[in-house]
Amino acid sequence: MSNNQELRAIVTKFAECGWDAIDAPAKKWLSVTDCADTDKELIAAIKQADADCGSCGCEMDPLYKKALELFNAA
Repeated sequence: MSNNQELRAIVTKFAECGWDAIDAPAKKWLSVTDCADTDKELIAAIKQADADCGSCGCEMDPLYKKALELFNAA
């Protein structure tokens, strides 16, 4: 799986999670292609979600970190 495919799969999970703080920016990112503003908005939401919930032990915890890593690699 390429980095882009992996990132898209992770962001799809965010879009389906039901938590407004992360799912709305994820849905927007998935619907828009190649928009730096949308990338920045999603990255900010992921960072906030990681700060708020990134160590609670849920399945999303490692996904926040992995998504940020993939954005940095792009």
